[in-house]
Amino acid sequence: MSMLSNLELLLRVPLFSMMTADQAEVVAKAIIKQRFKRGEMIVEQGRKSNALFIVLSGRARVLTTDARGREVILATLGMGDYLGEMSLIDNEPHSATVTTEVPTDCLMLGRAEFEHCLSTNAAMSRAVMTGLVKRLRKADQKIESLALMDVYGRVAHVLLEQANPDAEGKMVIKEKISRQDVAKMVGASREMVSRVMKDLEERGYIQSNDNGSLALRSVLGTLN
Repeated sequence: MSMLSNLELLLRVPLFSMMTADQAEVVAKAIIKQRFKRGEMIVEQGRKSNALFIVLSGRARVLTTDARGREVILATLGMGDYLGEMSLIDNEPHSATVTTEVPTDCLMLGRAEFEHCLSTNAAMSRAVMTGLVKRLRKADQKIESLALMDVYGRVAHVLLEQANPDAEGKMVIKEKISRQDVAKMVGASREMVSRVMKDLEERGYIQSNDNGSLALRSVLGTLN
């Protein structure tokens, strides 16, 4: 891959879009494009990778595993999202595993280049800090939902988080979402989530479509 194509890819990423032309050219020479297969780990909980990964295309899930092997899905990452910055900043192992849900292309930037970017570009440092604050706030919200909401409220919260408005303004989850994945997001058993989802469908809060998408009614927010 030529340096020019690396540069073009780099400037499409919001995190790097505020760099000067000279700064972007320096970073473009250092980045590596990597393709990950479906189900492949990008980073692993408890290990160091010494690199920043930026998602160009595809989708990945952030999950953590306890001593008994139980998984909790913390977040889903898509185009423009990045990962690995916490480990680079505090030099500690990754606190979660990131695994691809579909074939995913990433840009990889090594530790030295990442630290150089932060030290020479205040705007990028600010963007990284803002991203960390957003993740902290989201983690606080998740802790609050686990502590204060019942399973119905937690399931409603997750469904609303995953949904986007369609052309008619209705909230729809386009990608098929399994009961097992919802269970891992809300900290409940698959059986419990299946019962809750079935009840929500019978009561008209959600509707499964033939194409695998899930339509949500606005009243679902009252359970959140």
